[in-house]
Amino acid sequence: MELELSINGTIEGLDVAPNDSLLSLLRRQGYTSVKHGCETGECGACTVLVDGVPRPSCVMLAAQVGGCSLSTVESLGTATKLHPLQATFSELGATGCGFCTSGMLLSAHALLQSNPAPSEAEVRDALSGNLCRCTGYAKPVQAVLRAAALLRGEKVEPVVPATISAEEQPAAQSATGKQPAMMAGGMNSRVGAVTTQIPALTPQMMAAASPIPTVPRPRIPLQVVGTATPARNALKAVTGKNQFAGDQTLHQMTYARILPSPYAHAVIRAIDVSEAQALPGVLAVLTYKDVPRVPYSSIERAAGEEPLLDQYCLDYVLRYVGDRVAVVVAETAEVAEQALKLINVEYEVQPAVLDQRQALAPGAVRVHAERESQGILDGGRNIAARVRTEIGDVEQGFSASDHVIETEYLVPPTQQAPLEKYSVITYFDAEEDLVVRTNTQLPHYLRRTLAQVIGLPMRRIRVEQAEIGGNLGTRQHIEGEDLCALLTMITRRPVKLEYSRTEEFQSNHMGQQYILRMKTGVRRDGTLLASQMVVLADTGAYATHALTNHVRSAKAQALYPCQNMRFLAEVLYTNHAPASSSQGYELQHEYLALESHMDDVARQLGMDALALRRQNWLKAGDHYPLPATVGGTRNGNVLIEHCELEACLRLVEEKSGWKAKRGHKSNDRYRHGVGIALSFYGDAGVVGGTSGASIKLNEDGSFDLFAGHSENGTQLHTYLIQIAAEVLGVSSNDIRLHSADTSIAPFDSSSNDVTAFYMGGNVVKKVAEQIKRQITMVAGRMLGAVPETLKIRNGTIRGTSDVQLTLAQVAVHTMYTESRQLMTTSSWKAQHLPLTFAVQGVEVEVDIETGGIRIVKAITAIDAGRAINPTLLEAQVEGDVTQALGRSLSEEMFYDADGVPLIANWQTSHLLSAAEMPELQTYLVESQDTSELFGTRAVAGIALYGIAPAISNAILDAVDIRIRQLPFTPERILRAIHAYMARQAG
Repeated sequence: MELELSINGTIEGLDVAPNDSLLSLLRRQGYTSVKHGCETGECGACTVLVDGVPRPSCVMLAAQVGGCSLSTVESLGTATKLHPLQATFSELGATGCGFCTSGMLLSAHALLQSNPAPSEAEVRDALSGNLCRCTGYAKPVQAVLRAAALLRGEKVEPVVPATISAEEQPAAQSATGKQPAMMAGGMNSRVGAVTTQIPALTPQMMAAASPIPTVPRPRIPLQVVGTATPARNALKAVTGKNQFAGDQTLHQMTYARILPSPYAHAVIRAIDVSEAQALPGVLAVLTYKDVPRVPYSSIERAAGEEPLLDQYCLDYVLRYVGDRVAVVVAETAEVAEQALKLINVEYEVQPAVLDQRQALAPGAVRVHAERESQGILDGGRNIAARVRTEIGDVEQGFSASDHVIETEYLVPPTQQAPLEKYSVITYFDAEEDLVVRTNTQLPHYLRRTLAQVIGLPMRRIRVEQAEIGGNLGTRQHIEGEDLCALLTMITRRPVKLEYSRTEEFQSNHMGQQYILRMKTGVRRDGTLLASQMVVLADTGAYATHALTNHVRSAKAQALYPCQNMRFLAEVLYTNHAPASSSQGYELQHEYLALESHMDDVARQLGMDALALRRQNWLKAGDHYPLPATVGGTRNGNVLIEHCELEACLRLVEEKSGWKAKRGHKSNDRYRHGVGIALSFYGDAGVVGGTSGASIKLNEDGSFDLFAGHSENGTQLHTYLIQIAAEVLGVSSNDIRLHSADTSIAPFDSSSNDVTAFYMGGNVVKKVAEQIKRQITMVAGRMLGAVPETLKIRNGTIRGTSDVQLTLAQVAVHTMYTESRQLMTTSSWKAQHLPLTFAVQGVEVEVDIETGGIRIVKAITAIDAGRAINPTLLEAQVEGDVTQALGRSLSEEMFYDADGVPLIANWQTSHLLSAAEMPELQTYLVESQDTSELFGTRAVAGIALYGIAPAISNAILDAVDIRIRQLPFTPERILRAIHAYMARQAG
């Protein structure tokens, strides 16, 4: 049918099918700023303005908009002339990964068109249809309010994070009782988050719990590191130019679809694909009979680990609902979908293991009974791996204790729910190399494994890493790249595979299910004598993160060291979807158990919960207590050089009103409580992986930097550019980073955001220092000066005299006079990763009649060292807090008795919206750390840890009940209240 409509002011006549969605129409026309996040209209990534009204284009038929005026984000402004909304989103770090930005901007624009002076509540309501997993909504809300002021012609203050200088005013209440003065806007992060500067605390100060001193160590002035540089992807995000894996279309593109298993555990007895192959438009159909049976691991393994190879390209044994039965490639996605229905499969359904305790039961069915798999610890008992570390004599410690407290906690599986769906395109380039364009976080590992699975030499495979939308740490698996590669090899044409939202929920983006048992032996005075944590972890059908997570997870327990400690994790196979990782380290479950347990111990002793923590926590000057668990080595004499827990705790203690509110009961229907939790991460003394980088100086004085670290919404690329710019004395705009292609980007073995920050940051700093030495050597010859006396600032090289050179002049001289180019390469092997500490507090309101819970405010203080980019770090922390709130309150995966997932989209999985968020307060506690990376510390992910236990502790404070299972739903709270009241009555 013929359709006439206006798109961004241009009248177009288009031919559309009756069932065409508006989303598919716009994307065919090249408007890839309209993102495809769901098929049900919940996420808002596909928002467009239809006659000025924001509409989700995925649930609108194209035929519905005939004669209408459509606007996409391209209509707002261009890179050279941004709309105030686009400018403020960029300035305030409100873009995150950029996937949801276009839709959010259009919703905000529609609001400001009808309401030029909205309140914060009205902005949040307008953005409530746009989900975001990166920013936590605080920065977008601030950006809209700021843009509204600009459009009204009002003067706005420069975007500078509020800072409290330790020299002038202490971060916490001083001995005199005076409170720190505040900048305009207050402490509410809805107005502006706070970066608090404090001096480092010595071990003696920490031990004495003395007031925060006001005399800081000397601080080296920096020009780029520590400034609020806009995110590297911000301009692309606000103008709709960012390109994700699903945004590319190639000539002669074909489309792949996967036939998923309908059963949690089954064996294929017969499979007939003849009808599917005969369907016009179908190019190929593959089953387990057509592909090599090569065992592989879908993720990177840590150094020193024995390979655990338990997965196959296609297999005749199906181990979870959604497992791959067959794959079809056709001329169109519709034909491919039709062909799936023509594949006839005879299944022999097997008993399913749906709980990790059931997996260990005598006589339990084996999830992996095949002989080809390698590295499984005990397939007969469904044990994929075991992690154990111990010091001292734990049983003797319990025997010597005055009190032994033991508790159990349950963390259910969750769907990580990245906004961008999984997508991959494979094709042969002009050199006959296989190109794999995908939203993976581990391109080098993917390349190596693909070579093993499909039988193509690694030198003939090139992985292009597209931008990743709301990764959340989940894109560390091989998903469909192997199937698409095989299909491209068969058809010699480009193949595209894109998951539906239901397939996303059934795929291996699942957070693991955990059962944790904490046991602590303690003296009457609060001294810990023995500590034990036992974890039963559900890795699902395949050991995607059986060891990678748990090698690191033992470190949560080290927050409270004692002479006798034991950590044991059994990683078990079940017939659930394979488990995924998350941002930072996978420690949320352990901190829920550890920090909830510490409050229980304090209650039994009659101690203040914070006093117990202060007495026992890991302090600067202590030795790291736990040996390495699996792989690598740890120096048993590693000294903790830096810890700002005391400063962070004082901030949260003050801002939460701990002393005034804690333990104050009421008989009202609505009961308030406060809770606090501590956390840390890092690898103390463990030899880490390897990363590389190279850099070259161009004729115009700019630099090309090559580094192999993925960008996934944590703004790592921005930080790497800032580090290089700081060393080289130039602005961030003078450095172009290249990292998206395995053919040019150096190898990188980091598997999470924390290791990537330190490994990437250090190798970039090292390679920048190397080329800086080359530059000053050449400049020294040109100026007749000693190279060590030369300084580079703003791209200009100066010595002791008035004579100066530009970097461009040095580059031209080197190229055309000395006939060479200045360039260098370096690598970095991490010896340890610095520890980052955090304290989080929440205030809750519990309705004792319904079990309803409302988070009044959430406070986060992080020991950030020198905050590398305060604005972007604050946005990152707020996004992590939002994810943690969702996991604590509403996000949970459910299965029926046959192992079929009951959560298939965002209609049944509740993600928090902007209108549902509590007050957030974010504090980046800056200390005078002298570590090699300008004193900066990794922040991404740590704010995920303390929210759940802080809420649990706050509920306990409010209504005297302990909820030991996530999420804290009204049903669970009400059941616990009724049980408590029954005990009291009895």
